[in-house]
Amino acid sequence: MLHVKPDQPAECENALIERVKSGDQSAYTMLYQLHIKRVYGLCLRLLADQSHAEDAAQEVFVQVWHKIAMFDGRSQFSTWLYSLASNIAINYLRKQKSWVQKVVSIEQDGMDEQSAKDCKGLNGLDKLIVRLPERARMVFVLFAVEGYRHEEIAEQLGIAVGSSKSQYHRARQLLQEWYENE
Repeated sequence: MLHVKPDQPAECENALIERVKSGDQSAYTMLYQLHIKRVYGLCLRLLADQSHAEDAAQEVFVQVWHKIAMFDGRSQFSTWLYSLASNIAINYLRKQKSWVQKVVSIEQDGMDEQSAKDCKGLNGLDKLIVRLPERARMVFVLFAVEGYRHEEIAEQLGIAVGSSKSQYHRARQLLQEWYENE
């Protein structure tokens, strides 16, 4: 049986991916175990809600099972996976908004300070990130954590590039302020 740890070379992961593509469920389980913590963390940062993050992370791995054949190996698997995860989390967030929020365009805040402190799976900066207002949080996570360009973020979120930049600036200011007050 092939055992892969997060610090093992990409060749082992590539072999695991090939096994998953051929329908090997035990290989899929290993791939899941390798990546679930980071996928969940990304979903939690984007959604700022533990329950929604768990649901979105599970949806990511359902999609991995269905779409693994589309992974062509031109990029790292983790790049493909986390792109899939961010898309699913953003879509999940859009689906969860009520009709009133869409019409009135209420900007939803992130977790309150106490919830962020109590949240399992978060530490340090993440406890501050999940407190950011929704749009600023999404832009900050996609730009600063995941490495997307503002043009990509703007397209993904359906906003102007300038809005992406200003939301990032806003997020940085809030994070700095909160960090200094802790």
